[in-house]
Amino acid sequence: MATVVKAACPLNCWDSCGFHVTVENGRVTKVEGDPDHPITKGKICGRGRMLETRTNSPERLLYPLKKVNGQFQQISWEQALAEIAAKFTKIKEKYGTTAVLHSHDYANNGILKNLDQRFFNCYGGVTELYGSLCWGAGIEAQKWDFGNALSHEPNDIYNSKSIIIWGRNAARTNMHFYEKLLEVKKLGAKLIVIDPLFNATAKIADEHITIKPGMDGILAAGIIKEILRLGLEDRTFIERSTYGFADLEKLINSISLEKVSEMAEVPVEVITNLAYVYAEKPTATFMGLGLQRYQNGGNTIRLIDALVAVSGNIGIPGGGANYANIQVGQSFAFEELTLPNRRKNHRLFSIMKQAEDVLTAKNPEIKMIVVTCGNPLTQVPDSTVVEKAFSSVETLVVIEQFMTDTAKIADYILPTTTAFEEEDFYYSSMYHHYVNYGPKLVQETPGEVKPDLWIWTQLAQQLGFGEDFNFTRDEWLNMTLKPLKEKGFTLEKLKENSTLELPAAKIPWQDKRFATPSGKFEFTSQLGQQKGFPGELTLALPDESKWSMPELAAKYPYSLLTIHPMRSNHSQNYHLLSGNIKLKVEIAQNIADDQGLQNGDQVRVWNDRGEVKGFVSILSAAHPNTINIDEGIWRRFGGPVNNLTSSRESDNRLGSTLYDCLVNLEKL
Repeated sequence: MATVVKAACPLNCWDSCGFHVTVENGRVTKVEGDPDHPITKGKICGRGRMLETRTNSPERLLYPLKKVNGQFQQISWEQALAEIAAKFTKIKEKYGTTAVLHSHDYANNGILKNLDQRFFNCYGGVTELYGSLCWGAGIEAQKWDFGNALSHEPNDIYNSKSIIIWGRNAARTNMHFYEKLLEVKKLGAKLIVIDPLFNATAKIADEHITIKPGMDGILAAGIIKEILRLGLEDRTFIERSTYGFADLEKLINSISLEKVSEMAEVPVEVITNLAYVYAEKPTATFMGLGLQRYQNGGNTIRLIDALVAVSGNIGIPGGGANYANIQVGQSFAFEELTLPNRRKNHRLFSIMKQAEDVLTAKNPEIKMIVVTCGNPLTQVPDSTVVEKAFSSVETLVVIEQFMTDTAKIADYILPTTTAFEEEDFYYSSMYHHYVNYGPKLVQETPGEVKPDLWIWTQLAQQLGFGEDFNFTRDEWLNMTLKPLKEKGFTLEKLKENSTLELPAAKIPWQDKRFATPSGKFEFTSQLGQQKGFPGELTLALPDESKWSMPELAAKYPYSLLTIHPMRSNHSQNYHLLSGNIKLKVEIAQNIADDQGLQNGDQVRVWNDRGEVKGFVSILSAAHPNTINIDEGIWRRFGGPVNNLTSSRESDNRLGSTLYDCLVNLEKL
């Protein structure tokens, strides 16, 4: 008999959708949207629907595996856990606990996925990762400017007169925001998209402004310059609520508008028009995550923040410098969940440079890597070095559902459950401020698949700290909700309602009180200075550009973007997609004209780091000399594109430089 149950999407995504899941004879048979969800209202994307395929796929890993003489052999859980626990014990005694690297990312948004940190902290503290491949430079940038990275709640867009979508393709990555854009445009709001690619969001805009990749901060500086020249700035906000404006003025005066136009490859008259748009507030700015995936990424976000501040669009309905909304995640008791006070030793590697750090680590060397919620051989930049590093250690343990590129080189693979086979709750710190409950829908998991919480609990018992994991699922979930209890927010209410609204500011900074050292919006960041950086804004450029490295740009004349795929959440779905999956190389029209390329031609894309081969798709309205290859594609399908990308860190050290990448291309 079929039943329909309310559930939630676990994917690390802007929308964090509510689900209606059909379960028949103990098996998930269909995933649809929950029409009662206050934000997602019954509509979900193909990636969410694919979770049924993911759960039922015959390709799933069902038993613990151990590599013996280069081949995987099925072993029992008892053997796998005993051998891995013995390695943990030996490493701790001989080298110290930081000889273990925990390589993790965010494949699943479940709150209890953070219990891996509790395990490693109770073990004594290991080598962990800092920073983010995805959005880290921008989060840090907004902390420097505002004190936190907060966005307006979704329905505030109805108050906007104009909306700037800057480097963000909502149609692909944030479908419910895209639907609101369609609605507010019909109501009379002006929609402008700034993006090197003519994407699906640009197609509905009143104006699409193409820009040289990585030059967004330079463009923002040019708009500020025009606002000040025309006397359109909000003097009241600047004088009462900001710090360091004189430093910004000095910076803006150091460059001409014509130079801005030349570098950003945006006409002067377009820059002037944007100055008027920002001044005729309320104007909302919605930034994408690709903007800050350059060496100058943090500075880029800060210059756009400065533009929003100078024009007086901060703390007003319909305005905002909307990048992230991490107040949502800050609602939960992470320290009680993860127990950071239990670690006796701790070492940090950059998530971007983890491979180089593994290869060069001393005192101690890395002897063991444990991979959770990630596929670093596909997702971490400079994949050739990543494979070398992860293959070099004595033991590589991967907790996974499928034989990914990373799992293939593991010594042990531990098969774990999908979201429908365990209970958790889910939220997103990117768009809306609701938390969604996900019940356990499949009572009997296939083969010998186990939840990762079970894995950590068993290992903890063998290593002597089992009491730290002696909690029921409800007790774990209640533990995370403790900060919300006094506000009447309980696990029982969440289970009953399936989704609940978290206590988040709907219009951030409305009181003009900022969480910075000065209590004001900071054009010159005191927090940045406290961390050892120059706090002033600059006119920084990408590392790989004709302005920074003319010789490199002559050798590799094309800017490579690696945007989020349409049908897969990063690398999670490619092996589940029907049809002949091939690596698609999307190129600007001028590249096709210069090289005589047609749709479907096979090409090689390369630089000094590596190469990929794929098939041409011409983007008629893309910015000249721009190439895109969607990230996440597996080796067996022609990837990964990270063979080409750099592992350098952003200017504030907390973000990647995945888009700061020049390449060449030739027909095969």
